[in-house]
Amino acid sequence: MTDNNDDVFTGTATEPIAALTAERDELKDRLLRMTAEFDNYRKRVDRERRELSEAAAADLIRDLLPIIDDLERAMAAAGAEDSALVRGVELTHRQLLEQLRRRGVEPVETVGQMFDPQVHEAVGSVPADGRADGEIVAEFRKGYRAGGRLLRAAMVQVAKA
Repeated sequence: MTDNNDDVFTGTATEPIAALTAERDELKDRLLRMTAEFDNYRKRVDRERRELSEAAAADLIRDLLPIIDDLERAMAAAGAEDSALVRGVELTHRQLLEQLRRRGVEPVETVGQMFDPQVHEAVGSVPADGRADGEIVAEFRKGYRAGGRLLRAAMVQVAKA
């Protein structure tokens, strides 16, 4: 008569333990991989959501820029006139620019800067004594950027040596 306890001494009982250990290790590895995949998925979705939000905001801001241009033209046309209407236009312009500034929108520097095709759009060149070739001498339309993203290139005129 053989007792089942004899298996412990012959080594046959270690085979199921080794199989269970291997299965446990495999399941643990799968769990770690799935956890990493889910973490990557979550990060990707967060990044895509943020990019979509930034793109939507940039589109809205681009739509507002012509309104800013119109307000600036209205103020320039009014000149030194000091009426309630002019003050109202100036106030509206200032408030709109402040709201854009709070959201990271800033104008592109132009006059006196060297022409940069990444942020400037040259619409003409003029001979200009005392100016370097490619230096911006006039701005026809302001350019804006938000963070590192260009919203609209500045329309400029450059010096031609």
